[in-house]
Amino acid sequence: MRSLSLPDATKHTSPNPVSLICSLTPDGRTNLATVSWWTCLSLEPETIGFAMMKPSHTGELVRGTRQAVLTIPGVPLARAVMQCGSTTGRTQDKATTVDIALMELPDCAIRIPAHSVVAIQCRLREHIDVGDHYFHICDVERVLADADEAPLFAWMGYARIAPARQA
Repeated sequence: MRSLSLPDATKHTSPNPVSLICSLTPDGRTNLATVSWWTCLSLEPETIGFAMMKPSHTGELVRGTRQAVLTIPGVPLARAVMQCGSTTGRTQDKATTVDIALMELPDCAIRIPAHSVVAIQCRLREHIDVGDHYFHICDVERVLADADEAPLFAWMGYARIAPARQA
């Protein structure tokens, strides 16, 4: 075995999960950010966690509103996922710029991308400083899914976004 960095290790663990964190801007728009580091933390109570870099606009929005929807994007969103991960919502409306159709969820102010496989609506419980990221611990309020959509995964250290069966 040879020594390598943690980001380089993801090239050896493909496929890796990829998701979008949907948050609410002060003017009521949906902000989108591509996130790769998320996990289920507990089944009782249902709890998830995700990491975002400290200067992240989306992280600031989630910590401010204490609300988020984590979505698993479907195949039609492959290009958009890459674009959402390489631009900031601080200076632009990503849904408009990247041309992502949004849909409403019941009793939720945050809209999500159409073609989402899973939507996990949650409320921030706490965030923890873990170095260059904050780890957000969220209580799950509702989980919705669309079985007709195929999920995307990150390949080769997030160099490529594709479904598992086509990679």
